[in-house]
Amino acid sequence: MTAINETFQKLKKRKEAALIGYVTAGDPDPKYTPQIAEALIKGGVDILELGLPFSDPIADGPTIQEASIRALKAGTKPKKVLEIAKQIRAKHEVPIVIMTYYNPVFRMGLDSFFRLAKDCLVDGVIVPDLPVEEANDYKKAADACKVDTIFLAAPSTSNERLSNIVTYTSGFLYLVSHFGVTGTKASVENATLQLIKRVLPFTTGRVPLAVGFGISKPEHVKSVVEAGADAVIVGSAFVNIINRNRENRNQMLLELEETALKLKKAALP
Repeated sequence: MTAINETFQKLKKRKEAALIGYVTAGDPDPKYTPQIAEALIKGGVDILELGLPFSDPIADGPTIQEASIRALKAGTKPKKVLEIAKQIRAKHEVPIVIMTYYNPVFRMGLDSFFRLAKDCLVDGVIVPDLPVEEANDYKKAADACKVDTIFLAAPSTSNERLSNIVTYTSGFLYLVSHFGVTGTKASVENATLQLIKRVLPFTTGRVPLAVGFGISKPEHVKSVVEAGADAVIVGSAFVNIINRNRENRNQMLLELEETALKLKKAALP
């Protein structure tokens, strides 16, 4: 059983939904990322998602695009992100997931990437621009290193394709809550709640369902969890805090912890 599976099982016994927190590794500087992770974990994040900065993040909105640019300017390379993951994971039991586009994985080589990910204590990987139809070799390399492969489903995903995605994904299924890119939203749309209910029959008893894109407030978390999601993914809300407080690290860490605490509270029974 993987660390991600263990986390979900523990939370299920307590009737809690998981809070998955995303930040771009290396933003605003690689040396701050372990401290940022510490603040989020203290606040109650159950799984930490570290974004590997990339020059063309097609699934991300302006907030995370700008974070990637800051991280790249600070000299954040793929291997550095994995080293940061190891530093965090060696200190905490909270599973770490790497979110990356396929190009850095391809350039490093599948086997080399996953061997290094395993050595750096990474628990799972998300590659939003890799469709399951082209993921056989990727899946084999990940499975050989016992790293979870987390795939995405979207509102446009057909039931037939959704069934196929569920067979490939492990750790959890990442459900994109709406069309478009990442970013905060004022409210959770009714269409998102209906989407969760449509997807649940495919995931229940097979893999946890995590919902992301646009979730930034406690009331969003509560709505999504009440609709049946096993986890919520929050990214842009945390990245915005980092950006606002780049010149005041103490304030940044305090706000991150406090925000995580409020979001996690909304995921409790």
